[in-house]
Amino acid sequence: MPHDLILRNAILISGDGSARFEADLAIAGDRIAAIGELGDARGVQEIDASRKIVAPGFIDVHTHDDGALLAPHGMDPKISQGVTTVIAGNCGISLAPLLLDSAPPPPFTLVGGQENFRFERFADYVAELRQRGIATNAALLIGHTTLRQRVMPVTDRAANEAETALMQEAVAQAMAEGAFGLSTGLDYPPAVNSSTEEVKALAATAASLGGPYVTHTRNYFETMDEAIEEAIDIADHAGGKLVISHHQCTGRANFGKSRPSLKRIDRARQTMDIGMDIYPYAASSTVLRLERCDTGLKILITWSTPHPEMARREIADIAREWNCTEREAGQRLLPAGAVYFQLDETDVRNILAHTRTMIGSDGLPHDIHPHPRLWGTFPRVLGHYARDVGLFSLEEAVYRMTGLPACEFGIDRRGMLAVGNFADLTIFDPQTVIDTATFEEPRQAAAGIEHVFVNGVSVWRDGKATGALPGAVLKPSASTKPITALRRAGRRFPACR
Repeated sequence: MPHDLILRNAILISGDGSARFEADLAIAGDRIAAIGELGDARGVQEIDASRKIVAPGFIDVHTHDDGALLAPHGMDPKISQGVTTVIAGNCGISLAPLLLDSAPPPPFTLVGGQENFRFERFADYVAELRQRGIATNAALLIGHTTLRQRVMPVTDRAANEAETALMQEAVAQAMAEGAFGLSTGLDYPPAVNSSTEEVKALAATAASLGGPYVTHTRNYFETMDEAIEEAIDIADHAGGKLVISHHQCTGRANFGKSRPSLKRIDRARQTMDIGMDIYPYAASSTVLRLERCDTGLKILITWSTPHPEMARREIADIAREWNCTEREAGQRLLPAGAVYFQLDETDVRNILAHTRTMIGSDGLPHDIHPHPRLWGTFPRVLGHYARDVGLFSLEEAVYRMTGLPACEFGIDRRGMLAVGNFADLTIFDPQTVIDTATFEEPRQAAAGIEHVFVNGVSVWRDGKATGALPGAVLKPSASTKPITALRRAGRRFPACR
């Protein structure tokens, strides 16, 4: 019987950091059926992949795609980059379990409008994704800020004992219904007044069920060192894995702190398991924060509800036009989103070069004028940082996007080219792959990504989406639970490499 598809004469990068090699690869159904010299085999479809790289589909470990997964063509920015799996529910914001009867306040706008917050249970959101069909696979986190909004009458204080208990119950229920772990966004107003003890309790619940604590740390613009210490303290108390989201040195006062911060994280790894991710740009993006106005930073407005005409403009120019301070202009623009040019390229490269750094886009699909990382993150790592800058090899770049995140998050049978694994594949040209999205024109598909397959089905071909929806809502690997048991027994975590 012929295979469904054979990729001929390909250059394979397996996703474990090992050297590339030439081989054919066959797909049957949703799995990789054979790898090697397949001259006698036949496929219903065959593609000549000469001089092209065939790699595992990329895993975007930090997304706000919760609402985009529900939208027609919402995942085009990801599949156009070769991404086949997204981890959503980051920064404490998950769509479920939360019902909203009015427009959501920032930062809930990261994942869309009121219409998206309609799921009483985490299982309801999972069920709708499966019923609608999705273009990529999705691994989902349960958000701390979402739970605070759900159980607390106001969020400008720490949760009390009863409220914390309710949130712990919700974490356990969500994980029973498929959540991979807990996320926090302690830098955002609805969570900034949460207590460390409150978060410890929730992280401990997640860890007891095998889930990681994934955190956008607290006040890292003002108190970066303390933010990292708190994250380590929380995860150490919980007894589970820590993942530091978009690790960065934000603001001029923090420039140069990448090396000491990485050394601190590595010291903690002697007794804990810690992962981290980064986006490959020296500019960040989130909702407009008034405290960052009038600080000398270049701030580009990405959207504004009361003044949509100000999208694509710098706040300094807007303030001059309105004859006011940047903070006053920001107040008039709210709710709004922004790109902040507040990172140092040397710090970005230092963090990218660390062997445990994963890649996450942190793209904001609902912004009118988004940060280019939404469309360009993964090709930028391959083309700019690996090929052009030489920060690491192409094999290492692929590992950071595939095998490493699959290991860190406990995603079974993905992230590696191996017989029996799911056929999530990206075919790209190593000579031409590059991001084309810019801060001026951010909604542009990358160059050099030729074919993308999710569970054996083509989702991107000839520069456009096929419209297929073969993605799966993933379940955590059973292997995450023994890791938590090892930690509680005082033993070292097994390393991902």
